[in-house]
Amino acid sequence: MGNEAHDQQYSKKLQPYHGQKHQLKSILLVLFTNLVTIYILTGPLSFLYHSSFGPRDSNSILQELNSTKAQLAATNSLLPELHHRLNSSNLLVQALLIDLIRQQEKQSNSADQNQVSLKVGSNELTLALGPHKLPFRYSSRIGSDVIHTPVGASCLRFHEELNQYMTYEIGGECPMDDLLAQRLMLKGCEPLPRRRCHPKSPTNYVEPTPLPESLWTTPPDTSIVWDAYACKSYQCLVDRKNKPGYFDCKNCFDLQGEERSKWIVDDGGLHFGIDQVLATKAAGTIRIGLDIGGGTGTFAARMRERNVIIITSTLNLDGPFNNIIASRGLVPMHISISQRFPFFDNTLDIVHSMDVLSNWIPDTILEFVLYDVYRVLRPGGLFWLDNFFCFGSQLNKTYVPMLDRIGFNRLRWQVGTKLDSGVHKNVLYISALMEKPT
Repeated sequence: MGNEAHDQQYSKKLQPYHGQKHQLKSILLVLFTNLVTIYILTGPLSFLYHSSFGPRDSNSILQELNSTKAQLAATNSLLPELHHRLNSSNLLVQALLIDLIRQQEKQSNSADQNQVSLKVGSNELTLALGPHKLPFRYSSRIGSDVIHTPVGASCLRFHEELNQYMTYEIGGECPMDDLLAQRLMLKGCEPLPRRRCHPKSPTNYVEPTPLPESLWTTPPDTSIVWDAYACKSYQCLVDRKNKPGYFDCKNCFDLQGEERSKWIVDDGGLHFGIDQVLATKAAGTIRIGLDIGGGTGTFAARMRERNVIIITSTLNLDGPFNNIIASRGLVPMHISISQRFPFFDNTLDIVHSMDVLSNWIPDTILEFVLYDVYRVLRPGGLFWLDNFFCFGSQLNKTYVPMLDRIGFNRLRWQVGTKLDSGVHKNVLYISALMEKPT
């Protein structure tokens, strides 16, 4: 019974192949007809076609007819054998088609297993990714009756790390895995799935300093969980400016130092002043914007003093950048430069970036980022490209044509030498204020 059901199941799947089977039968029938024709033309009956019909006596004709009849009878005796071989061929074709279907099913199942392999090893990850049925069934707004939670496509390449990230006690304290999470993001696994655990809270936490004092006040050490960082205090971060070696945003934790003087003075060269930039538009029309890779949020603080709300995107690269921005009363956004900006088209008044957008980014990725800047700016919105650095050979060959392709209008454009790299290295800075066309 099991074999019959199995064969019936495959016979249903063979329906798309029936046309091919009938075509094969036709081919075999033509071959059979040709074989019979060749046999008649070249065998004992060939005299019917090659002899000339002259006057013959009735006995001779009768003998020839009897001989022909005998030959036809012999030929007819071959037909059952040929039919048997044709049926065998049909069975062979059917078996080959069944085997082909099985191979296709195996390949399809293998592809499906690759797509759902993220679900293996972590029930929490399976639950987080969904899909989840909508309580009120189909929604015309979503165009579906289920919701899928977004996870970056690159997560598919990092199964073990993603499963590790989603392994925890539900309702308990989340693992101290900030570095793992950020490493996944930098590999393109962004956004990460949500989790059902509680992040560790700072010990002896105190309320933040009120605005506007918070803009220039170093937060207390008790506002941070320091486990993920080499420094364990803000004073350690401030002292980095006096230490050898490279650190991201080396001076920017010292809110009373160099940070306090940024964007105040417009020197007419590479360093633009905020007031001069805002003056290029009607008063009060620059209200909201984005600072890409904004360090500890000083650009946003300066804009806040002028009633402009700036969201600062940043990562915590061996320092609590997001935490200090929030402690200053500003809005941090923990995303990498690779992620599409989470703003709708034509919505922001200004986008700013200092140092982050530069020649360390592959040209293709950089162009995608710049087009995304164009997308989120409203018509007439400002793009402030602040101290973009590159080699002199790249300026007119790569970056000027790239910016021209995107289509910004230039309001200010300054190029200068990056002196700290050495003049002989021919490293340049570009500072530009550009406008999205109206």
